[in-house]
Amino acid sequence: MTLDVLIENARIVDGTGAPWFRGAVGVIDGRIGQISRALDHGLDAETRIDADGSVVCPGFIDAHSHSDLELFSDPSLAPKTRQGITTEILGQDGFSMAPLYDPESVDDLREYLSGLAGRLEREWSWNSLAEYLDEIDSREIAPNVATLVGHGTARCAVLGMDDVEPTEAELEEMASLVREGLADGAIGFSTGLVYTPQVYSSTEEVSRLAAELEPYGRPFVAHIRSEGRWIWEALDEFVDIGAEHEIPVHISHFKLTGSGQRGKAERLLEQVEITRERGIDVTADQYPYTAGSTMLTALLPPWVQSADADVIRETLADPEQREEIRKDIEEWRIDGWQNVGGKTGWDRVEVTNLTSEAFRTESGRDIASIASDWDSTPVDVLCDVLLAEDLEASMIAHGLIESDVRTIMQSDRVAVGTDGLFGARPHPRVYGSFPRVLSRYVREENVLSLEEAIRKMTSLPARAMGLDSKGVLRPGLDADLVVFDPTIVDDRATFDDPEQYPIGIEHVFVDGRAIVRDGEDTGARPGGAIRA
Repeated sequence: MTLDVLIENARIVDGTGAPWFRGAVGVIDGRIGQISRALDHGLDAETRIDADGSVVCPGFIDAHSHSDLELFSDPSLAPKTRQGITTEILGQDGFSMAPLYDPESVDDLREYLSGLAGRLEREWSWNSLAEYLDEIDSREIAPNVATLVGHGTARCAVLGMDDVEPTEAELEEMASLVREGLADGAIGFSTGLVYTPQVYSSTEEVSRLAAELEPYGRPFVAHIRSEGRWIWEALDEFVDIGAEHEIPVHISHFKLTGSGQRGKAERLLEQVEITRERGIDVTADQYPYTAGSTMLTALLPPWVQSADADVIRETLADPEQREEIRKDIEEWRIDGWQNVGGKTGWDRVEVTNLTSEAFRTESGRDIASIASDWDSTPVDVLCDVLLAEDLEASMIAHGLIESDVRTIMQSDRVAVGTDGLFGARPHPRVYGSFPRVLSRYVREENVLSLEEAIRKMTSLPARAMGLDSKGVLRPGLDADLVVFDPTIVDDRATFDDPEQYPIGIEHVFVDGRAIVRDGEDTGARPGGAIRA
């Protein structure tokens, strides 16, 4: 048998957490064909790669991706694939790109998500989730992608962005959209209970929609209601839904924010273990930074976000309404709302992805400093920026502490994700998350062993998301592979200069084809949509 590709003289880390061993990995017909420990293996291949002692491991799985629309404008997804990412999990935080059938609902979601997912500079050519996945396949992309079906999308389709309680008939209509998405190939169901319109949902509503997962055993993935002041209640709500329906649950970007909760990571992980003792299959993902990122509109109170784009603009331009916004944020007038500006502080919230004439030069600066320089107030700056950017700006919030990041990272329940937003000035995690774990937390600080870090990037997210043919090096499984030099691998993306590719990621294969060779994009596009 002649293999298509043979990577030899490698340090093999198989993704299970087992110790590395020296050997060779052979690929044939898009799958792993041979794994040999023998030095004189006698294997033949059309393409031979001497790894020269570098690590070969399964392709990395981004457990929390926001590439839902970016893959149409950049099918290479080079900021991700150059990190070694071969599979992306889309449809996060309750926002899948389908199913949506009403043109008004499509327009509402496009406007609202412009600061999170970007804007596709053409009309969406799909309505159902199956059509969205077909459209991805037609684009010939480099990595593989799977999607969750989103709570926010289903709610927007039925109720718009309004603060209303669904009738029984409307709730059934939302459930039917979730059901349809799962039947069309969504690998699970997601919610983002800090975002409009999901922030208005009762526990009963969320539970009813999550119940659609029961026949499938697919995961319920959540940005829970609070990661700060009300995190313990938010965790209880989430895991109780998992227990009620006996479904796997997965916590997005697991962290503690706000001065009142920072430093309590041990307690947070104890809650996870207690949950598992209850028989609930709970996992989580984490990005390796002390700063988060999302759309700038997330700083606004829910009552502002629930309006359509034109009304939001009118609200932001009205001085009296601005004063109400200020009071809600700075005086914490809304119970249960994850008030990012209030809990983080204006001096720790940077505005990013700014392209307007008025604010382009302010991109990357914190709101407090801009307000001081402009002789303005933080809320006025927030409103002025959103108006000038037509609501499409993003933000970076420095709300975490390093000791919590390290403690959570050491949990064997927590996978790695980027949670990266694309744009003019992205968070460095878009370009650097996975190499950062390998360099800083493995090689330099010994927070993780090499094998455990790779397990958290491969078999753990594959298991959590039900990707049975990925995440482990075994004959017959998908030939998604990364070859990297553990002595030099490093992230180079910084907050000041985020669009920098890492070093040390030598080769990346998707379905047996090289999408990165010698650290450069090959132009190959073997990826596509994964359907459950």
